[in-house]
Amino acid sequence: MPTFQDLTADAAEASEALRGLAHATRVFDDPADTYAVLGDLLAGVRSLRQVLDQLATVHVSNQVRAYDDAGNQGAGASHALAAAADLRQAAVLLDGVHDQLDAAMGVSGRIAWRPAPSEPAPARWVGIVFRQGQDADEVLAIIDRNGTDAAIEHLAGFDMGEETTQAALANGYIYDEPPTGPLDRTATRGEYTLTYNHDHGHVSLLRTHPATLDLGTPPAATRTASRSRVRRTVPSAEEEDYFAPSQASLPSRGRAL
Repeated sequence: MPTFQDLTADAAEASEALRGLAHATRVFDDPADTYAVLGDLLAGVRSLRQVLDQLATVHVSNQVRAYDDAGNQGAGASHALAAAADLRQAAVLLDGVHDQLDAAMGVSGRIAWRPAPSEPAPARWVGIVFRQGQDADEVLAIIDRNGTDAAIEHLAGFDMGEETTQAALANGYIYDEPPTGPLDRTATRGEYTLTYNHDHGHVSLLRTHPATLDLGTPPAATRTASRSRVRRTVPSAEEEDYFAPSQASLPSRGRAL
């Protein structure tokens, strides 16, 4: 707190306060706070201007007490007058700073700051189809022959839009990240992401979906990319679960998405 009496203590506190302000103003959470800071700085510049004038006056009025290190009073008085002149010049320059700061504050006061735009929600991935073993060989052959875009186009035929999304919700095939193993390869085309592995003989196709996807109430509907948390479901006779592992062959690693 300022003492209003102890000039050295108040000078030290002012210096520390400005150092703290320089650190605090590196980041503004709300740009509207700049107006209040400018107002306080403007008042500070006015006070600093007064301090410079008063320092100059002290040097002039006490020049008879000024000596240099060799005890020469004439040289000391000359130094005092020179210091006073420099201080008054600094005060004049500070007038320009005050005027520019005042103008900046006036313009800043006309700004209507609005909240920062919200970042788009991260996407989730909906499992469309998973094939392994002999069922995956056809798709892997397409990849080798025509590339990943052709394989994505082929597997996209299993995507029934909202019907597939709801089936994925019911069966737990919703992921925060595409589930992949350390040796899996991926390819993306538009909203689809293909994962495949020639060595282990499996392929899968996922579709991005906004994170605002209504997960409803099915338990454990949202899955992470960790395969240890993925739950298999047995498809009903009326509806095939396209993303479940095929029954044509046993999984090579017990892997399921």
